[in-house]
Amino acid sequence: MSSSIRKSVQSDTLTRLAQAVAVAVSATLAGCQSTSQVPQTDVAHTPNIAARAKQKPIWLTEKPVPQVPQDVWERMRQGFQLQETAGVNPRIEQQRLWFASNPSFLENAGERGSLYIHYIVERLEERNMPLELALLPVIESAYNPMAYSRAHAVGLWQFIPSTGRYFNLRQTRFYDGRRDITASTTAAMDYLTRLHDMFNGDWLLALAAYNAGEGTVSRAIERNEKLGLPTDYWNLPLPSETQAYVPKLLALSQVVLAPEAYGVNLNPIANEPYFQVVEINQRMDLSKVAAVADIDEDELFQLNPAFKQRTTIDGPQHLLVPTSKAQLLTASLSTMRPEELISKRSLKPVFDSAEESTVAGAKRTYRVKRGDNLGLIAKANNVQIKDLQRWNRLSGNKLKIGQTLVMQDTRKRVNTVVAASSKNKKKQTQYKVKQGDSLYVVAKRFNVEMQHLKRWNPRVGKALKPGQMLTVYSPH
Repeated sequence: MSSSIRKSVQSDTLTRLAQAVAVAVSATLAGCQSTSQVPQTDVAHTPNIAARAKQKPIWLTEKPVPQVPQDVWERMRQGFQLQETAGVNPRIEQQRLWFASNPSFLENAGERGSLYIHYIVERLEERNMPLELALLPVIESAYNPMAYSRAHAVGLWQFIPSTGRYFNLRQTRFYDGRRDITASTTAAMDYLTRLHDMFNGDWLLALAAYNAGEGTVSRAIERNEKLGLPTDYWNLPLPSETQAYVPKLLALSQVVLAPEAYGVNLNPIANEPYFQVVEINQRMDLSKVAAVADIDEDELFQLNPAFKQRTTIDGPQHLLVPTSKAQLLTASLSTMRPEELISKRSLKPVFDSAEESTVAGAKRTYRVKRGDNLGLIAKANNVQIKDLQRWNRLSGNKLKIGQTLVMQDTRKRVNTVVAASSKNKKKQTQYKVKQGDSLYVVAKRFNVEMQHLKRWNPRVGKALKPGQMLTVYSPH
């Protein structure tokens, strides 16, 4: 027999042997099944072992692409990292109850912050920082870039002068980097990162130090170590404001996670850049820039609040403008002469000067902007909410963007005398301090420098009291 025939016979023999073994195994299994009262018909459905061996695995070559959130609030929620540190804590619950009882606070802060939140969220993501930190300006300034505290902290992130200078936020008569949206955000994240590293990766301690200073937190930790006590944030003897600061942020982030559960209505914010950087190479007045690019003047100033005189002096050679207007502005700037972008007209708030306030009952109009509410408008213009409602026949507190409000100056006529000077003449005004006034507010009202106001009133402390009389000199 040839070798090829021999191999063929052997192959046939092995094949028949394998088939016999398979039949025997099937019969055995069928016998076992019958003892368990399984119908004999099931034997016919025994899987074919050979057929199963031939099946090929199916490989998933493409991973499902996650949906990109359309709303910045949702994007923020996906990047929260601090929730596991919260747990059940009465200090957090107390703050959460306050936010639930005052839903308009977060709603209004969200409206004001809609210009900036997308930018801040992107910068945090680039550094892999918790996106809860995008809510820190809600705690610090209610997302008001013009916010000013008794400790002379300024801007969205509330930098005091010394800390601002340490993080390269320049402060001059014309420009304050603490108000600069992009510069102050970079400085805040640099500061928070440094604190996070200083306290061994503990974000709660870093946040406490952002509020109270790293020295205060470090001393509290050393004290507890000496006494054998825990050194985590919740057990440190910190100032009362700092005791509430971190719970406030954690509670706020929990409200943002489920706003409907707390009766809060967060208007969606498009998950796209609100503003764009436009390079400039000359001095410009923001009023002129707004006119040539068809931008609301107040909105442009909200994006560039660091230019204190609304003129691009002493600051960076760029402007932040709404994304939809950036191309138009760039094209307009390329065709305009430098003198066309400088204005001598001074921009004034509704009631800002002593001359206007001397006319009792003077009337003005005010157009409602994004983020405004009756309380903020009333406080800024030193009037009562009930008066605003009466003058404008408002039955509630709801306002619409673009709505025009009539406003009447209710301040009493002030006595003014003219004081002669060797160089020029200035008007001397005696101003009576009202509830809510501060040196900063009064200085802004009369368009004078705060250090001059202090010099004219050396006996007045930092905290003003209603009824105090201030001397103010203003040029004709």
